Amino acid sequence: MTAPAQANQAPVAIILAAGKGTRMRSDLPKVVHPIGGRPMVCNVVDACRQAGCARVVLVVGYKQEVVRELMAQQGDAWNRGLEYAVQAEQLGTGHAVQSARGNFEKDLASGAAAGTPCIVLAGDGPLIRAETLTMLLDRHRSRHASASLATSVIADPTGYGRIVRDSSGRLAGIVEHKECTPEQLALREVNPSYYCFDLAELFAALKQVQRNPQSGEYYITDVPSMLMKQGRTVEVIDAVPPEDVLSINTPEQLAEVDAIYRARGGANHGKAGAR
Repeated sequence: MTAPAQANQAPVAIILAAGKGTRMRSDLPKVVHPIGGRPMVCNVVDACRQAGCARVVLVVGYKQEVVRELMAQQGDAWNRGLEYAVQAEQLGTGHAVQSARGNFEKDLASGAAAGTPCIVLAGDGPLIRAETLTMLLDRHRSRHASASLATSVIADPTGYGRIVRDSSGRLAGIVEHKECTPEQLALREVNPSYYCFDLAELFAALKQVQRNPQSGEYYITDVPSMLMKQGRTVEVIDAVPPEDVLSINTPEQLAEVDAIYRARGGANHGKAGAR
C-alpha cells in the first residue's frame, strides 16, 4: 500500500448490529433501543459519516427486519449510502465482519480496496465521538498501518479485553478478560472495539482466522495479532474517553447512557449525519 492511496481514498465503515442483547429484558435487537430519541446505532452511523465514511454497512441478524424498518424511518437522506449485510448465525465478531465481504467484493476483486481505511465498530456504543474516529484515521494513515486500534484507560476494566504492550510501548496483543493472567487482569488499558483496517488486508486476514477453541467463535481481535506476525504495521492510540466506553447491557445502563448523551446535546442534533 502507498501513502497516496490511503490519503485519497474515503474511509468506509462496518458496524456490527446483529446481536439480541439478552439482558435488556426486551425482544428488540439491542442496537435499536433508543438513545436521544433514536435507535442507538444511529449515533454510531452519524459518527462514522462525520469522520468522512463514504459507505456504512450495517451487519444485521436477529430480527433484522426491525432494524431495517427503524433505519428507514430516519428518512431517505439519512439512509443514503447505508448498506446491509446479514450474519445468519451468531459466530463471533470476526464472522460478523466477514459477513460484509459481499458488499466490497467488486473493490476486493479489482484491487481498489487496497489502501481504503475501513472502520469497524460495535453498534451498541452510542457515546462514540466523530473526533475520536478522526484521530484514529489520522494515526492509521500517517503510519501507513494495516490495522489501528483506539483504546481507553478505565477505572474498572472488568469484562474488557486488555491491551498488552511490549517494553517499547508497542502492541503485543489483545487478551480477552477470561483468558488474562493475574498480571494482565491488573491492566486498565482496554479494547473498546474501535478498529481501523486496510480493507483489503482485513478480508485477507479474516480468511485465516480460526475458531476459538473455547467458544467456537471467530474473533476480530485475532486480526491485529495475525497482521503483526506477518510484519505489518499495527498502531494503538489511547484516544477513547473513559465515559464513552460505558456498556449498555441492561435497561438501567441504557437510561444512564441516554442521560449522558442528552446532557451533551445529542438529542437535539437528530439527523446530523445525514447527507
